[in-house]
Amino acid sequence: MSLNEWTGAAVEASAGDAPPSPEEWHPVTVPGRPERFAEEDAVAYRTRFSDPTEGGERATLELRGCFAHARIWLNGELLGEHDTYFVPARYPLDLDAENELVVVCRAPDRFGGVYATDDVPAENAVPGIWWAADLETHPETFIDDLTLTPRRTEEGTVIDARMAVEAGADVDDRISLSVRPQGFRGGGVMERAQVEAEAGERVVVEKELHLRDPAYWWPIGFGPQHQYAVRARLGDSERVRKTGLCEITYDDGLVVNGQHVPARGFGLLPTGEPTWDVERAANANANLVRPRAHVPPAEFYEACADAGLLVWQDLPLAGADSYDTERANNLAETLAASVERHPCVAAFGVHDEPSDHLSGVGPSRLSKYKVRWRAWRADYDASADDEVAETFDGAPTFPVSGAPGIDPDAVQVFPGWQYGDVSDLDWLLDKYDCGDVVGAFGAGALASEGAIERKDAGGVAGFDADLHDAYVSGGVEQSQFYQAKVLKSATETLRRRGTGVLATAALRDTDAAAGMGVLAADGTEKAGYAAMADSLEPVQVVLDAYPESGDSRELTVLNDTHERVEGTVAWEAGNRSGGTDVAVEPFQRASAGTLRVPDDADAVELSLSLGDGTATNAYPL
Repeated sequence: MSLNEWTGAAVEASAGDAPPSPEEWHPVTVPGRPERFAEEDAVAYRTRFSDPTEGGERATLELRGCFAHARIWLNGELLGEHDTYFVPARYPLDLDAENELVVVCRAPDRFGGVYATDDVPAENAVPGIWWAADLETHPETFIDDLTLTPRRTEEGTVIDARMAVEAGADVDDRISLSVRPQGFRGGGVMERAQVEAEAGERVVVEKELHLRDPAYWWPIGFGPQHQYAVRARLGDSERVRKTGLCEITYDDGLVVNGQHVPARGFGLLPTGEPTWDVERAANANANLVRPRAHVPPAEFYEACADAGLLVWQDLPLAGADSYDTERANNLAETLAASVERHPCVAAFGVHDEPSDHLSGVGPSRLSKYKVRWRAWRADYDASADDEVAETFDGAPTFPVSGAPGIDPDAVQVFPGWQYGDVSDLDWLLDKYDCGDVVGAFGAGALASEGAIERKDAGGVAGFDADLHDAYVSGGVEQSQFYQAKVLKSATETLRRRGTGVLATAALRDTDAAAGMGVLAADGTEKAGYAAMADSLEPVQVVLDAYPESGDSRELTVLNDTHERVEGTVAWEAGNRSGGTDVAVEPFQRASAGTLRVPDDADAVELSLSLGDGTATNAYPL
């Protein structure tokens, strides 16, 4: 059952043994982020409920998304403390007929990640219970948890099942385990695992589940998204988890199940609807999403696995301040364990934007000089980040994601926004010998006409109005056109260069007025969304640079699939048109001629006709 009737109050962030007693409690929604408590350091949440158990049943409290440090009391007694918001806080309860639960959530110190930056509005980072507050009832003896670790061994493919059993009475029994393919034919598995425990004991039971003819999970466009449901049953108690089999390494790009996979997609900021963001990313032809410096709920990874999207998962660590390496190692270990059953998790990041040395250079004619000077003076020691990265135990890891000049593992490049022009991208990547992995790029844009007044007043989360106005002189239409042009130019440049992994700065804005996303905060599409969908087509024809009237441009066909393609390229610009036949080998590029843009053209439109459809690509002028 969900605990739904709550009140809340701002309190002191103390660590006393007794629950707080504020003068006034206010009705609040839990799970949620009550805006009235934005910018508060600590918030107390209180609910009262009757004992739902009957006939020898037991109860467990589960709180998910306790941001970021929580202390929990039941009937005045401290149940415990919890300091990792992306794993559940679970407590067995000894209930009275009527009960009072108090949870105090405190803002994070160093490990708030993106929530501790200006990219997220204060109302999105309210200390609270964000995802769920549930009271579970169980039989006297029950399976409290089921964790899964799929792996390949010399003897074959196995799923390691680990079950935590709470014994309310002496138990000498067997747990029934089954593995069922989901939506495809395959070899199921039935096993049993012995469990022995005395009354009041909590024991952990482990079992290897050997799969016959295992079917692997693939990212979209490279194969099916095979997954398995693992069910564990003990008496009347049952737990079910989904998992999948997928091996991912890094060798000049991501290698999935032995196959090179060009990874292209979007950075994600926390919007409160992560599964919906997965759907919109997939609809824009992405096969990768990167939750930047935050950890979404479990439903996000399940949605990515179903949609065939790879996940580049960051630790909640951002900004230039130093941090406790031991704490970071513990967080990394916990994060890896919490997502290991999800086949879509492809890579990890440790530290996002540890230096802002290239911010705000602007579009001046001296921008290249300023970039060179600031990059030359930049100094960052990544030894702590590299140490934390080792905790991920061989998984592809990009310890530092940041601007050129600090030798980042994943570069974040913003020509056409923080500095210079988007046409400087090639120079920038060549100059600093980077670009194999790109963790963020793009430009911001207004979301609606009503945003202009707020933009001019400043204070829009995730959006620098001064940078915007240095590049854009006009309203929403001009703003979104400029963003689309920057994103399209950068994406196609990176793809032509063969960048192995790329993600934009953001899919969706976190503020209603403006942001770096190609979707407004309410989900409305900006011009950049359709532009990115064109540019991310796995097989696409592109220009060597964004066209202007009178330009001559080269056409290139990109094939980011594992199959050879043959087709016909056609183009139209004003009163001119042309085309040619092309054949492109897997993961290769092929020239498709040149075109000249007439002075009176208002757009350049390209198409690539293949046997199973046509990809189009438009460049409004």
